[in-house]
Amino acid sequence: MASARINTGTAGNDLLANYTTQPGVHDEMIGADGAVKPAWRDLMEHLGGLSPEGMAHRFARGDQYLREAGVFYRQYDDTVSSEREWPLSHIPVVLGESEWAEIGAGLVQRADLLEHVVQDFYGANDLVRTGQIPAALLGQNPAWLRPMMGAHPKSEPFLNFLSFEIGRGPDGKWWVISDLVESPTTTGFAIENRVALTRVFPNFFSNANVHRIAGFFQAIQQRLFDLRGKGTGQIAMLSPGPMNQHYAEHAYLARYLGLLLVEGEDLIVTDGQAMVRTVSGPKPLSLLWNRVPAAMIDPLELDAGSLIGTPGLLDALRRRTLRTLNAEGAGVLETRALMAFLPKIARKHLGQPLIMPNIATWWCGHAAERDHVINHCEQMMVGSAFSTVPLMADPGTFVFDADKQGSFPEHVMKLLQTSGRELVGQETVTLSTTPVYENGRLVARPMCLRVFLVRTARGWQMMHGGYARVSGGNDPKALAMQRGGQVADVWVVSDRPVPQTSLLTPTADAPTRAFSEAALPSRAADNLFWVGRNVERAEFNVRLFRAYFARISDGVSPDAPILRYIRKRLMYDVSAEVAKIAERFETPLYQGLHAATKIGDRFSPDGMKALKDIVQDVDRLRATKVEPDDVLSEISLLLRKITGFSGLVHENMYRSHGWRFLSLGTSLERAAGMVRVLRELGRADAPDGALNLALELGDSIVSHRARFSVVADKASVFHMLALDGNNPRSIRFHVSRANQQIKELPGQTGGAVLGAVAQRVLLLETQLATISTDKLTEEVFDQIEAELWALSDALTETYLV
Repeated sequence: MASARINTGTAGNDLLANYTTQPGVHDEMIGADGAVKPAWRDLMEHLGGLSPEGMAHRFARGDQYLREAGVFYRQYDDTVSSEREWPLSHIPVVLGESEWAEIGAGLVQRADLLEHVVQDFYGANDLVRTGQIPAALLGQNPAWLRPMMGAHPKSEPFLNFLSFEIGRGPDGKWWVISDLVESPTTTGFAIENRVALTRVFPNFFSNANVHRIAGFFQAIQQRLFDLRGKGTGQIAMLSPGPMNQHYAEHAYLARYLGLLLVEGEDLIVTDGQAMVRTVSGPKPLSLLWNRVPAAMIDPLELDAGSLIGTPGLLDALRRRTLRTLNAEGAGVLETRALMAFLPKIARKHLGQPLIMPNIATWWCGHAAERDHVINHCEQMMVGSAFSTVPLMADPGTFVFDADKQGSFPEHVMKLLQTSGRELVGQETVTLSTTPVYENGRLVARPMCLRVFLVRTARGWQMMHGGYARVSGGNDPKALAMQRGGQVADVWVVSDRPVPQTSLLTPTADAPTRAFSEAALPSRAADNLFWVGRNVERAEFNVRLFRAYFARISDGVSPDAPILRYIRKRLMYDVSAEVAKIAERFETPLYQGLHAATKIGDRFSPDGMKALKDIVQDVDRLRATKVEPDDVLSEISLLLRKITGFSGLVHENMYRSHGWRFLSLGTSLERAAGMVRVLRELGRADAPDGALNLALELGDSIVSHRARFSVVADKASVFHMLALDGNNPRSIRFHVSRANQQIKELPGQTGGAVLGAVAQRVLLLETQLATISTDKLTEEVFDQIEAELWALSDALTETYLV
C-alpha cells in the first residue's frame, strides 16, 4: 500500500496522511509518483484548511439541500419500496480539461458508430447479411422491436441523447463498461449533485475553474425544439410514474427544462395522432422524451401486459405524427453481446480502431470464443448475452472464484456447451479508485463515470462533467445504490477561467419555453384537486379533536352532553384514544401526500417536504404514548403546521389551472365540512355550547364578537358561517370562490350558454346569496351538501376523467 502526501505545509498533510492507494489499481487523485495530481491540488489544499467540524458542517449543508429539494432514491425490498436519503459523496471526482477532451473524442466516435449500427438494424440489415453480426443476436433479441423495422426515415438520426458508463483500468486507460441508449438516466441528478456541492464549497467553487454544466442542458433544450420543428404540439416527458426509482429525476428535469410530464394514462392516440388528455380536452403531442422501457410503451403491439404505456403509440411513430428523442427500439444497442463485435465493425466502417475500447467481450455462440472463455475462466465474468444490464452490476452474473473452484461450476459449463449463443464472457474489471470521506478520513473506493452526450446542429456535445458511481466498499460490483453505493459529482478543471452558463440567462438563440396554460393533464388536475380536498379534510378533523380535548382539559367530563354529542354526531363514535384520533388525521394526509407525489413536476419541493413532515408528526403522535395533558398541545401544533402548509402552497403557487383545481378541492371540502357542522350543531336537540363549538370549528369566534354584540344565537352563527361572503370559513365564501375559479376553466364561459359546471355553481351561489338564516333547515343543509358533491362529480366528469 502506497501512502500519498501533499507538500503544502497545511492541514492537508493530516487529511492525506492516512490515504492509501491499492497496489495495481489506478487512483484518480494520486499519480504514479505518489503525488497529488495537478487537477486535485487546489481542492485538497482547501480541504486541508478545514477542521473536521468545519467539514462536517459543510457536508451537512449539502445534505440539507438535497433533502429540501426532494432528492431521494427508492430502496426496493422483496415486497415494498421506500424513499432513502440521496447517498452523495461530498468529495467530487476531479479530472483535467485535456483528459476530458480525450474522453470526449472517444465517446463521440462511439456515438457515431452506434448510429451506424442502429440504422442498419432497422434498415438494410447489412451487418447480419455480411456476417458481421450473428443473426441470432438480432432475431432472438427482445430489445429489437420488429414493428419499428423501416419506420424511421433514413434522413433523420436515430440517436440524439446518449450516456456511457466508463471505467479506468490499472494502466490508466479508460474503457466503456456500457452504452446507455434507450432512456439514459441520472442526467437530472447530475445537476442536483452539482448544486449540493456548491453548497458544500461555496467560496471555493465560485473561484475555481470548474466547467459549468448548464450549457449542456441548454443544448438538450434546443435539440428538443429542433426535433419538434415547426409543429405546435406539446413536448412531453413520458414517465412510468412515482413508483419508478428515477421519478424524482423525471419531475426535476420536466421543471428545469419546461416540459410537460406525462404518464401513459395521460395519452391517447386518435387516427394515428398522439394526444395529451388535458383539462381543455385532448391536445396534440409532437415530441416525446420517453423514460418508459421501449417494450412497454404500446400494449397494443408490444407487451400486452403493460400498464404504463399507451395503445397506438407505435402507429403514431410510424406515421411520423409523433417523434421521440431517441428512436424507439434503439435500446437494442445496449445488448451485452454486441460489445464483442463493435471493435471489428468500427475498423470496417470507420477505418480505424475504437479510440476508447469497451470491456473485452466474447460471445459464446462461436466455438473459438467459447473455448477462450472456458480456458481463461479465472479472468472472466459470464452472463446473459441479451441482457442490457452491465455484467458487473448484474446479480445473476457468475464470477470465477479461485478459492472455491478450479474451473466454472458444472452447470455453467453445461450452459456454455449447450446454450452458448445465449451467454457472453467479459474480462473481470478492476476499477480505478477515488477518495471518499468516511469517519473523518479519506479512503479510496472503486468508481466509474457516467458521461452524457447530446446531438446538436454542430455535432455531438458532451457535458463538461458528469455523474460518478462510487462503491460502498472495495467491491467494484457494489456501485449500485441498492447495494450501498454512493454517487459523486464530476468536476472538469481548466487552467483558465471558464464560461458562467445558466438556464436563467439563456443565450440569444435559446428556445422560447412557453407552453399553453391549458397544457394541464387531466391526471395532474385530478391529483391537485385531491391534494386540496384531503389536506382540508385533515384540517377539519384536527380542529374537531382540538375542540374536544380543549373541553376535557378545562375539566369537562367525557360523559358531558356536549362531548357525547360531538362523539355521536361529528366523530361518529370514534374512540377518544390518541392512536385512534391520529388515524382520522393520518388517512387523509397520507392520501394527500400520495396524490402530491404523482405531480412532482407541479408541486413545490418546499410544499412536498412540509407535507411529509406533517405525516411524520402524525405517525409519531400515533406511535408515541402521549399523556392526556399533552394531547391538546400536540394537536394544536399539528393544526398550525397544516394551516402553514396550506398557506405555503396556495400563496406561492402560480395562478394556473393547476392552482384552480387545488383551490376547488379545498373550497368544496371546506364548504361541505361547514354544512355538516351547522346541520348537526344547529339542531333543536343540540346541547348547550353547540353554537359556540360551531364558531370554534369555523375559527370565527373573534369575528363573531366583532360583528355581533350579542351572545351567539342560531341566526348570528348561521349568518357568520353559512351566508357571510367575507368570512373565509363560510359556505357562501367558498361557493363564491369556486364560482370564480370555475369561470376561468376551459369551456365554462365565453359562449352563449354557461357550461354545465358553471351553471351548477352559479345556481348554488345564488341560493346562498338570497336565502335568509331562518330558512336554513336540516333539509336545506342536506340539499346544499348534495349540490356540493354533485358539483364535485360534474368537475370530475368534465375535466378529470
